[in-house]
Amino acid sequence: MSLSARRVTLPAITPIVLQKRVIKVYSEDETSRALEVPTDITARDVCQLLILKNHYIDDHSWTLFEHLPHLGLERTIEDHELVIEVLSNWGMEEENKLYFRKNYAKYEFFKNPMMFLSSSTYPEIHGFLHAKEQGKKSWKKIYFLLRRSGLYFSTKGTSKEPRHLQFFSEFGNSDIYVSLTGKKKHGAPTNCGFCFKPNRAGGPRDLRMLCADEEQSRTCWVTALRLLKYGMQLYQNYMHPYQGRSGCSSQSISPMFVFFQRSISENSLVAMDFSGQKSRVIENPTEALSVAVEEGLAWRKKGCLRLGIHGSPTASSQSSTANMAIHQSQPWFHHKISRDEAQRLIVQQGLVDGVFLVRDSQSNPKTFVLSMSHGQKIKHFQIIPVEDGGELFHTLDDGHTRFTDLIQLVEFYQLNKGVLPCKLRHYCARIAL
Repeated sequence: MSLSARRVTLPAITPIVLQKRVIKVYSEDETSRALEVPTDITARDVCQLLILKNHYIDDHSWTLFEHLPHLGLERTIEDHELVIEVLSNWGMEEENKLYFRKNYAKYEFFKNPMMFLSSSTYPEIHGFLHAKEQGKKSWKKIYFLLRRSGLYFSTKGTSKEPRHLQFFSEFGNSDIYVSLTGKKKHGAPTNCGFCFKPNRAGGPRDLRMLCADEEQSRTCWVTALRLLKYGMQLYQNYMHPYQGRSGCSSQSISPMFVFFQRSISENSLVAMDFSGQKSRVIENPTEALSVAVEEGLAWRKKGCLRLGIHGSPTASSQSSTANMAIHQSQPWFHHKISRDEAQRLIVQQGLVDGVFLVRDSQSNPKTFVLSMSHGQKIKHFQIIPVEDGGELFHTLDDGHTRFTDLIQLVEFYQLNKGVLPCKLRHYCARIAL
């Protein structure tokens, strides 16, 4: 019996080459950064890449936005979406952009669902909206109902009977955008517009334009549409923010880092008493408020020592001058912006309780204004200068609680509600890439 060896030729193994593309991402001040990324990179991965490159703190609010200037539209690119697919839907001559900024309201629904929707199972929302009539410039107020199969409107008042419901739009092959300049560009009744836009490139005629009477209503509608369009995927994005396709995945982030960042995002702070031999949590709200007021008064007394001043008249004057300018380097201070611009920035970064910024007052050059979000509305509080014994202080409550500089004031109201409707939680900042 003879054995013969056979020569087996194996097929050549072709190495898998991961294709890459260069994308450009803009910040709010129009600075940009070019990134070479794989074609399967997600929006969350791009955000994580920019966070790491710029050494930002990741509190899960960083978001990638798709901006369509020729239509005056913008939308949140969900964390799981493939960025290159989004770019592939852009027309060759369109000057569309990707923006990178914070959006504190992105997952607020999962933290506080009753603020947005009343249904506990799935978002069933209904109410009046202004709809732009196809091929016309006019708008008509109609009663709309949101269902799993799409958005419908009633042909007979507020009737919900199936025979009176007419199909308006589905969201499987469309994306939901908010209108940035609805009044100016589309003649909308208010600036609280949103629309359905087909995934493919299209012009104004392809848009199904809608408009709410107020920002809170628009937020509810857009939130419900996002939930129906993406379903459980949104919850997975919220619970597992580091599960991506590129190198910035959960494997490359330590569990301790993830836990630490999640604890920052929750912003769970409590009043503590360190006056005794052992520290304790102050559970009594009345006692906590009393301690907060005492702490504010203590900060006032220590104001002259904040910058190492030793009590001389000249040093005291220098201290006041320094304290007046120390806030200008803070990310929450926006100098000379208008009331409307302040509101626009806060709306852009999310109408979540405690989103805030500080700006110069336009009506009184010597005062400042704290602009903040609460109950999905924006409120403005004037910071008044108070002079006492030759020293200048800042106050929000007619001098009951005084601060030597704006940094002290902001730090105090981040820990204590005081006269505000809620604590200051998230500062509204403009970042540069």
